[in-house]
Amino acid sequence: MIITKNWLEDFIDISKISVEEICKTLNSIGLEVDSVENLCVPSKVVVGKVLEKVKHPEADKLNICQVDLGDKVVQIVCGAKNVDVNQYVPIATVGCDLGNDFIIKEAKLRGVESNGMICSSTELGLPKLNDGILVLDNSIGELVLGKELKEYPKLNDSVIEIGLTANRGDCLSIYGIVRELSAFYSLPLLELDKQINYNEFGIGQVFEIDCESCVDASLSFKAVNFENFKLNVLTKYRTAIIGKYQDNNDIKNILTYVTHSTGVILNAYSKEKTLKNNNLSILHVKKDEDGFDNIYGMEQLSKICVEQKDIELIGNDFIIEASYINPELISKKVFDKKIKTGDVYYKASRGSEPNIEFGMDYLANLVSKSGALVYRGSETFIEDKEKLTLDVSTKKINSIIGQEIPKIEIERILISLGFEVKDTVDNVLAIKIPYYRHDIKNVADVTEEIVRIIGIDNIISKPLEIDEVNRVNKTSIDLIKKNKLRFKAIENGFFETLTYVFASKENLEKYGFKTVKDELELINPIVKELNTYRTTMLLNLVEACANNFKIGARSTAFFEIGTIFDENRKESKKISFIQTGFFELEEIQNAGKPKNIDFFSFAKKILNTVGKFDLEAMTTIDNQFIHPYQNANVLIDGKVVGFISKLHPSVCEDYDLSDTFIAEIDFEAIKNDIIKTTSYSKFQSSKKDLSIIAPKSLEYKEIKKAIDSLNNKNIKQFNLIDVYNDEKLGENESLTIRFVLQNDEKTMEEEDITTTMNSILDVLNQKLSIGLR
Repeated sequence: MIITKNWLEDFIDISKISVEEICKTLNSIGLEVDSVENLCVPSKVVVGKVLEKVKHPEADKLNICQVDLGDKVVQIVCGAKNVDVNQYVPIATVGCDLGNDFIIKEAKLRGVESNGMICSSTELGLPKLNDGILVLDNSIGELVLGKELKEYPKLNDSVIEIGLTANRGDCLSIYGIVRELSAFYSLPLLELDKQINYNEFGIGQVFEIDCESCVDASLSFKAVNFENFKLNVLTKYRTAIIGKYQDNNDIKNILTYVTHSTGVILNAYSKEKTLKNNNLSILHVKKDEDGFDNIYGMEQLSKICVEQKDIELIGNDFIIEASYINPELISKKVFDKKIKTGDVYYKASRGSEPNIEFGMDYLANLVSKSGALVYRGSETFIEDKEKLTLDVSTKKINSIIGQEIPKIEIERILISLGFEVKDTVDNVLAIKIPYYRHDIKNVADVTEEIVRIIGIDNIISKPLEIDEVNRVNKTSIDLIKKNKLRFKAIENGFFETLTYVFASKENLEKYGFKTVKDELELINPIVKELNTYRTTMLLNLVEACANNFKIGARSTAFFEIGTIFDENRKESKKISFIQTGFFELEEIQNAGKPKNIDFFSFAKKILNTVGKFDLEAMTTIDNQFIHPYQNANVLIDGKVVGFISKLHPSVCEDYDLSDTFIAEIDFEAIKNDIIKTTSYSKFQSSKKDLSIIAPKSLEYKEIKKAIDSLNNKNIKQFNLIDVYNDEKLGENESLTIRFVLQNDEKTMEEEDITTTMNSILDVLNQKLSIGLR
């Protein structure tokens, strides 16, 4: 947001406050000043008047001008196309230094003496206004021949650029900044001039606005005849300062100027673009197929508060439109429809000035002073809406601030900021929020306004009072579990990473992941690549591996503990892992050719991190990250809590990755039980292998379940160690299972071992109809 000190003074008297003090104030009230630039016309540049202009006898593009400087008349040769008799112009006199060692001297141009230079705005170090000389008028102050231009404050201004946060759309105007300074300095706003030159006709005699009842925007229309309109140099100059001046389009420039001054969004439509019905020119306001408010004449003329077309200077009569729409509504609608927006959307989506009548009256006054005629009356379509009311306790405000602020001071600050305050019982204030502060939602927001004006430096610092109590709850337990998992993951070679809780919706959909419902989506994403809530962390981790690969890291292993969202934006916590490339470092033991990570090596690292779990083959694959043949559900206590998989080759190809494995497990399902120590058996253990014939269709988990059902304390451990099949076995295969047998009270004898092994064979035969090979 760009402001100037003299522009501010159109609305408030801050003539006795220095620019340095204003910048300090803006910073203290949360409007951070990014830069300050002083525009100053060089010395020896004076006001002159062109008395005579004749063509140079030796050059078609040069003119010989006689210029009155008040105390003398000088001859100046000028090459500007727009120089003319009776113009007041800036004259750089002999001896003037225009910068970069450009010093004005007496000279001869094509044999004709020239004593000075008629200057353009850029030659004076000011913003560009046109391709010719700068023509002055009384808008910068009374023009006195021979008076130096550096003595005109409105030209020699201080330009301040402010960096605004997205929620402070109310400060995207000179008037918005003035409101803040008025509250801080307790200075009244200046009463604005309301003298308007009216046309002999009323707006209803010439124009008709047909507006549907369902439109969302508040609208006001006035008609103006611009036949004799001429924009003054000060308005052009200020519009150029903010970088939006358009040469030869004074109507666009005055609208830009008023919008920047008041915050009210303005637009203009030529009478020639309207529909005709007898003697009336008609505009229609109605919604398009996407639900946006539009202005229609002979064609679609604008999408209100979203996109404005260039103003075509056809004819003299124009309809002026002032508009406002709720920024949250328009932002969500634009995001949902993904439509193209124009420059006007930036201001509308952050909150323009809702008092559109104020902007319209300000415009009517300015154009009247510049020769335009305003048609009497206006057409308005404004829906009366209740202001948001908050009941706020002064005690609560002071507890948040940590300092006692008198109630009368709280009321004064809020009233000065435009809030309506009513004192009720028990020190509770009923506060009505002004329409232009759509960002104020609760007591914390109200308190922030008070702190801004008091000044954070004026809040007395106090030591924190901490009462330590033994608080063991789910939050503390989860934190302990999280830290344990972090340490374990790092021990197993994973590096912790932290990514945004946002992701690319396009990429999630591309790889088959679910996405948040459209009505629950982000309204204003921080960037287009992070335009939705993540429903998995794996996409972010894959992108992290790919980014590391680009800088030469051929083997990476990451984990993240964080939040993901489901379709209804319900949160859940997961721990996700990824490893790509080599399983080990390049070493002499592997001759510098380490093997890539494999499924079971990766699963073992996950097991060492999160604790005991079982694996089973996945029957349903719901995203394209999962490899169709190397995958498994993770089971804890028989419940599926996540999965482990090799990353699908097509995804690896998309991200230029080699063999990559991924896992995502529910954080809540991971156990964090206190480990109880028990005595271990002092007696010798025995290992026995059992080879059984089983159908290939029989899953190993069924065998494991049958053996577990014995609940035999002598069976300490058993693992599948070999799978064999050949043509003789046909549809069957041989499974070799190794058992570790041990008794807690004695050394197991051969009879005990035989009894245990027989019980295993019996249960397998009874439940699964399988037996020894």
